[in-house]
Amino acid sequence: MARPTRKNAVLKLAGVGALAALLLAGGLQLASAGENTGSTGGAQTVNCPTVRDKLPAVPASAVAGVERELANLDEEIARQNERLAKQAANPQGGPNFINNAILGPLKSKRVAVLDRIEINFNRAGAQRPDLDSLATCTLNAPGIASALNGSAPAGGGNAGAGNAGNGNAGNAGNGNAGNAAGARTVNCPTPQIPAVPAGAAANVRAELAQLDKQISEANARLVQQAANPQGGPNFINNAILGPLKSKRAAALDRIEIAFNRVGAQRPDLDRFATCGLN
Repeated sequence: MARPTRKNAVLKLAGVGALAALLLAGGLQLASAGENTGSTGGAQTVNCPTVRDKLPAVPASAVAGVERELANLDEEIARQNERLAKQAANPQGGPNFINNAILGPLKSKRVAVLDRIEINFNRAGAQRPDLDSLATCTLNAPGIASALNGSAPAGGGNAGAGNAGNGNAGNAGNGNAGNAAGARTVNCPTPQIPAVPAGAAANVRAELAQLDKQISEANARLVQQAANPQGGPNFINNAILGPLKSKRAAALDRIEIAFNRVGAQRPDLDRFATCGLN
């Protein structure tokens, strides 16, 4: 009985070593919208239907709420991909663990978010879309990145016009004509991060999702400002770009700390905090 036990232990360690090698060799590369990034070596990722490209034209008064919920969908995908990466490195539970502990709760959370998107249409006096079919997620094969909803494209939904994404994949720019005409978007630099140690990958991925969410929220405020201008000439700098810089600085600092905690050299990401406007 001892020999099979040692063999299983060796195989398990070899799997963890392979995952670490893939992460260290390729790092956690960041890409513009549409690039296939963020998969975790041998770990699977969730395969969720994109929502942005399934929506009808979003009324201007509903854009902020819809953008906030699309960002929530992407953040939840990132969170569950972290859990899948941990499960790949340290399996737990029985054969139904992923369905019961990851995919099942993810569907419930997506149902709630999709319902809030529908309510945003209702409140604006528009026909409520039926998004129920977009709640269920499956799994991608190892090495395949999750499709995200990304940031809204500027001024009318031209594909590819969105902000560069930092998340698992970048379907940013697949959006519908949802922004108020003439609305600008924030132009944030993509952080250049060195190869991420395996022990820091989950935290780094979570903070990259936060950066994307912050961009989506800022873009939603810019849409509101375009539709209903308020404040003086410095309103956008003081009320949108300034707070965005502070939030990004905090997220970037947490990425640096994630490197420190695993004994890796702390990268200097301060210069990626400031955003301009497209």
